[in-house]
Amino acid sequence: MRVLVTGAGSGVGRVTSSLLATRGHEVIATARNTASLEGLQVAGTFGLDVTDQASVDEVRRELGFVDALVNNAAISFDGPIERVAIEDVRSMFETNVFGPVRLMQAFVPAMRERRAGVVVNVSSVAGRVAQPLDGYYSATKHALEAISEALYVELAHFGVRVVIVEPGFISPSMKEQTGIADLGVYSELGAQLGEIAGKIQNAARPGPDLVATAIAEAIEIDEGPLRRRVGEDANLILSARSNLEDGEFEKLMRDVVGLSW
Repeated sequence: MRVLVTGAGSGVGRVTSSLLATRGHEVIATARNTASLEGLQVAGTFGLDVTDQASVDEVRRELGFVDALVNNAAISFDGPIERVAIEDVRSMFETNVFGPVRLMQAFVPAMRERRAGVVVNVSSVAGRVAQPLDGYYSATKHALEAISEALYVELAHFGVRVVIVEPGFISPSMKEQTGIADLGVYSELGAQLGEIAGKIQNAARPGPDLVATAIAEAIEIDEGPLRRRVGEDANLILSARSNLEDGEFEKLMRDVVGLSW
C-alpha cells in the first residue's frame, strides 16, 4: 500500500514510517523540515507544511493518490486558558485540525472514487479528557475526534475506512511542545503537574513503537473499531471517563495523581 505519513521527522511519525516500510508498504514520509527525514529508509520523502494549502496541493499533484493517509503532525502551546496567546491557539488549530482536514480533502476523493483506502487520524487521550494547562491542545484533539467520527460514517458507504488512534502517555513526546515560562497565579498548579509528569516519566511506559504498531494494524486490518486505544493508561483513563459521572471521574483522577489544586 502507498502510505502518506505527516510529521515523520521525529517521534511517532518517524517510527511509524520505518515500521510500515519494513512491513512492505510504499511509505511517503513528510515533514516541514526535510532535513529531519534524512536516514529514513522509505520509498520517498517530501517537505510538507500541513498549514499551507499550496504545500498540500503540491504533494497531492506529485503523488496522485495514496491508499492510506496517516495524520500524525501536531504541536502544542501549553498554559492556562487565560494566558495562551490567541495566535498560538490559532497555530495549534491550523496544524492539529485544519492540517488533517487539508490532507483529507486532498486525498479522500480518490479513495472514495476507488472505493478503497484508510484514513488514520492520530488523536490522544487528550482528545477525550482535557488536562489543566493543556486545554487548547485537548480542544484540537476533541475537534479531530468529532471530524473523524463524522467522516467514518460518510466514507463507510464507499468502502473507505477511518480509524482514530488514541495514545496515552508516550515517550518521547508525539508533539512539538512550547510552554509559558511564567505561569503567574497558576504556578502552584504547574508545579503539581510537573511533579506528576516526573513520576510518569520515571515509570515504565510505552514508547512510540507501540503507537506505530497500532497505526500499522489500523491500516492492515480491514475489520476493526473506529477507535484504537494505545497503552494501559489510555485504556484505564478512557474506560473510567466512559463509566463515571463528571464529579466521580474528577475525584478519581485527583486521587490517582495526587492533585490538590
